[in-house]
Amino acid sequence: MLSKLSDHLHTWAKGRLILSVFAALVLFMVITLPLISLIYPAADEMVSLDDPVFYTPEEAFSIVESWGDGGRTYQLWFHLTWDLIFPILGFLFVGLSISWLLQRGFRPGSKLQKLNLLALGPVFDLLENLCLAIIIAVYPAQPVAVAWMKTISTMSKYGFMILIILVVLISLVAAARNRFKAQEAATIDGQKSRRTGSGAC
Repeated sequence: MLSKLSDHLHTWAKGRLILSVFAALVLFMVITLPLISLIYPAADEMVSLDDPVFYTPEEAFSIVESWGDGGRTYQLWFHLTWDLIFPILGFLFVGLSISWLLQRGFRPGSKLQKLNLLALGPVFDLLENLCLAIIIAVYPAQPVAVAWMKTISTMSKYGFMILIILVVLISLVAAARNRFKAQEAATIDGQKSRRTGSGAC
């Protein structure tokens, strides 16, 4: 299944589609973020549980309590709408971009081509949102196991971000060395050249 997903990302990794997804991502943020500030102005002042900080369940429950009824309602709405759409768009953009660079940095068939699966990092963002939604929905109950899962998901999300940045930088350097020419196309051209040369002899 993961291998097929990697292959699909490589198949879809076309310049126009990548730019379209990027434009959709930017447009989504430009339109929605100001609206969120209008809907709940106090959002900027709330302590976030999305930060790359290790929260114990007790600390997480204390923060959720500090939000108040209005804040908890806003957080539940936010994590079940905006914070679901953004990771999906992010997955598409990152997966397609990494695939495009890998195709130009490394040979087809190389195991390195599977590194585009790192784009699955947003899955931990979705899991984090689900855990947080459960914690808010069952308040004032305090599900410790769910809180720990939420913290682990948050840390995993940021861990994947670091790995993605490293892969992008390495792929970018490799692609630049190959003048951003798709390696599959270069290999085929080379085979044609060798066949032409053999026929001429």
